[in-house]
Amino acid sequence: MAHPHHAPQIRIPATYMRGGTSKGVFFRLNDLPVAAQSPGEARDRLLMRVIGSPDPYGKQIDGMGGATSSTSKTVILSKSSRADHDIDYLFGQVSIDSAFVDWSGNCGNLSAAVGPFSISNGLVDPTRVPHNGVAVVRIWQANIGKTIIAHVPITEGQVQETGDFELDGVTFPAAEVQLEFMDPAAEEEGAGGAMFPTGNLVDNLEVPGVGTLKATMINAGIPTILINADAVGLTGTELQDAVNGNASMLAMFETIRAHGAIRMGLIRELSEAARRQHTPKVAFVAPPKSYTASSGKAVAAQDIDLLVRALSMGKLHHAMMGTAAVAIGTAAAIPGTLVNLAAGGGQRQSVRFGHPSGTLRVGAEASQEGGEWVVKKAIMSRSARVLMEGFVRVPGGGV
Repeated sequence: MAHPHHAPQIRIPATYMRGGTSKGVFFRLNDLPVAAQSPGEARDRLLMRVIGSPDPYGKQIDGMGGATSSTSKTVILSKSSRADHDIDYLFGQVSIDSAFVDWSGNCGNLSAAVGPFSISNGLVDPTRVPHNGVAVVRIWQANIGKTIIAHVPITEGQVQETGDFELDGVTFPAAEVQLEFMDPAAEEEGAGGAMFPTGNLVDNLEVPGVGTLKATMINAGIPTILINADAVGLTGTELQDAVNGNASMLAMFETIRAHGAIRMGLIRELSEAARRQHTPKVAFVAPPKSYTASSGKAVAAQDIDLLVRALSMGKLHHAMMGTAAVAIGTAAAIPGTLVNLAAGGGQRQSVRFGHPSGTLRVGAEASQEGGEWVVKKAIMSRSARVLMEGFVRVPGGGV
């Protein structure tokens, strides 16, 4: 008796990596099945199946995802087509419960793993990698058309992954990878390329059912809507459970996000926000206060400049998205933004802020050119580590 034919699983070379406080599945572009080597439905379907989405259970049990926005991530890397860059980096944020991959922004945390992966996988010209020292990898971030410079430590010709650099939100120390996000003000389609798309450092954002909120809407690193914590009845010291267990609060933040997205010119009508979950981000700020981080570690008010909590893919983030940290650092450097005011005002070249997992320092310098604020780069340190390498398997037939 003939058995029905089931196509065998296909296997695709892949590396599972941590970058900053995120992790994701990394691919070389040329290793993907031909149909998935160019953007489109076949690529999205493949990446969703790798991660285990869409999953109505919200657990991603049948895939590599970890059922949080920080772990439902995919990266595609290739040698750069640009003469002055080493790597083209494309990031796909995979929705957990619905069938789509959001390509609208970067992942700043996984950016830390791009240089190490690219060197280890032969994508960087060997002449740019010292036998001992620091390799400077020039990354073209293809989602947003920006340059990121990664400083990757090299020991005896290999990427050094171990070290004593500690990053709050990551349990174990590792080697430090410094990232420079060049010209971080985004030039997203529809946003006019302005750092402040509304033309103001602070706007009155009318949100039905919530009220009129002061908001700094900035395009730097990733489009971000920043509000004051006390305007929505929060303190800025909240940990994940305080927000993520509160459905009405999450709905309020999504409403704020959607209305801010319209004001930023990223969407034309509210219904579009549901298909654009990865951007913009929404975050709330407050002046420094002491609190206990999620690990139990005490964060003292005198050790930070301000408090920031941010939402990603509809939930409060366990630490801070790297791209939002770029937005925070950039806004902090510009006198008069809500971030700058929460940090005490004035001009500053770096800021250390408290997030649910601890603290993070980000540097940025702003200058005025022709009446417009300009930030040449934002700098922060992250770490990265290979967790597993080999092949991911995906049921055949559907690819």
